[in-house]
Amino acid sequence: MRTRTQTTRFLPQDNATAEFHVVTTVTDPSLAFSDQLEAVMQACREASEGRTVLFRRFFLSDAANQTPLLRQALESLPPAATSIVRQAPLDGTRIALWMYCTSPLDCPSGIPAHNGYTHHWTGSLVAPGRDSREQMEGIFRNYEGQLAQQNLSVARDTLRTWIFTRDVDVNYTGVVEGRKAYFDCIGLTTDTHYIASTGIEGCTADWRELVEMDACTVGGLQEGQIRFLHAPTHLNRTSDYGVTFERGTAVTYGDRRHIFISGTASIDAQGNVMHLCDAAAQTRRALENIAALLADADAGLSDLAMAIVYLRDPADFANVRRVVEATCPSLNAVYVHAPVCRPAWLVEIEGIAVTKAGNAAFRPF
Repeated sequence: MRTRTQTTRFLPQDNATAEFHVVTTVTDPSLAFSDQLEAVMQACREASEGRTVLFRRFFLSDAANQTPLLRQALESLPPAATSIVRQAPLDGTRIALWMYCTSPLDCPSGIPAHNGYTHHWTGSLVAPGRDSREQMEGIFRNYEGQLAQQNLSVARDTLRTWIFTRDVDVNYTGVVEGRKAYFDCIGLTTDTHYIASTGIEGCTADWRELVEMDACTVGGLQEGQIRFLHAPTHLNRTSDYGVTFERGTAVTYGDRRHIFISGTASIDAQGNVMHLCDAAAQTRRALENIAALLADADAGLSDLAMAIVYLRDPADFANVRRVVEATCPSLNAVYVHAPVCRPAWLVEIEGIAVTKAGNAAFRPF
């Protein structure tokens, strides 16, 4: 087999909607990119069969050269929300895939829908601009316009964003400023809420695009279904150091709960970086922080359906993977090269968890 596919399944009772998080990696790094691409696409076809694909993200080692070939290959697949980002897999291969699927849903106008909910996953959003601040604001404004066509809004309905920044050490400040300026305009403040997010190194094939964003928005949620997570014993509020995102967000349906954990690093309750220059120790602390956030949603690390582990230095890969696998033996994870927004953070981890902690006051997923 030229690929390894690991699937985390959430299979509720009574024939309710099943969920699948699929991670596919290449087993032979020596293969040419064309062969690796063909193998991943075949795995993608097989994992998609008989399911609705809500989202798929391809991680590439060389987006400038590989993106055109990937886009051509995608023409042979049914359309689905797709993200393409340069974040090299740390196993030495050239491409990896994370895909989120469900049992078949209705898709009127191409938008997956079920039980009164609509699922709007969007990948690789970009916008023109002179710098990262202008591009970040432009991306949010354009996305707001797209959502408005479905009577949705960022402030009310968006659950999660992923923000990829070219040369994060240089351009991340502009991303922070652009996001805050946009949130100020739509009334998101420390007194309301922000949005769960990851801000990390990553880019498209076009050198002019300094910022790229993926997003998850769900229409039809009622008041009380969304709750923002806190773990004050382990993590301070992001607004304490001028950044506007939530550490985590829980969404409760009638038959389950989804938990979106933002990019989480080795930080203490005062916002200080812990375990400088020790990637293994930083990994243990990041997982401890994630566990504290999950506990606020009555969940644990074993409930994580998928995770992405970002490393600043590829030399830390073996040590970090050893810690992750010792702590979470069955975790379905992708490991990629992607420097974090603070140089002192050697590792950042994010994830999506799902539990059976539903609330009968709400419609099932």
